[in-house]
Amino acid sequence: MKGKVKKTEKVANGMFMLQFEAPQGFNVRPGQFVSILCPDLTLRRPFSCADFEDGAVTVLFKLKGKGTSFLAGLQPGDEIDFVGPLGNGFDISDKHALVIGAGVGIAPVYFLNKFLKQSHFVGAFKSEDEVPKDFEPDEVIIGGTILDHLERLIAEHKPEIIHACGPSVVLRAITRCGVTSQIAMEKVMACGIGVCKGCVIKLNRGGVVQNATICHDGPVFDGGEVVWE
Repeated sequence: MKGKVKKTEKVANGMFMLQFEAPQGFNVRPGQFVSILCPDLTLRRPFSCADFEDGAVTVLFKLKGKGTSFLAGLQPGDEIDFVGPLGNGFDISDKHALVIGAGVGIAPVYFLNKFLKQSHFVGAFKSEDEVPKDFEPDEVIIGGTILDHLERLIAEHKPEIIHACGPSVVLRAITRCGVTSQIAMEKVMACGIGVCKGCVIKLNRGGVVQNATICHDGPVFDGGEVVWE
């Protein structure tokens, strides 16, 4: 489907925000993603939705290569070709939640946090200039790792559930902290629809270990089911 660019803006060191109008009737849940076609690249590039409001989709991305350089250069009115929404989404409940986003992983949980009634939203970044403007969480942790603060955050906020997105090392620790968790996993994706099996992980469901694809069966999973290798 086609979208029309509303705004492209640098929001932090090496991080950009792209906002585009989606066709009428389009809708997306927190945790789902879109895949955008970039010129001269065979595979589309997947991006978590950081917001969806008044028919406009917002994505955050780090400047890495040809695809993201193309997106960073888009101007208002430019047309983009995208597929979505893809994947599942977070379960939204009234449980008291601790919401954690590390780096660009802040995107899907920022969107999610807008729907939560009881939450404490934490973002972790390597430096202050990497905190994306207009996406600031309740608490910002600079330097080190969120794992240095996880025990304190749980003790202070006593969450019934943790929603998180970030590097695997962060997500693995969160799933082992003793609190129910939902995690949005990040991985290089090729097809985006579960066909190529390039983003397979293992889940333990009822004692049965089975394969699942992050793009199709996820990217959001019950943290207690993920088998870490």
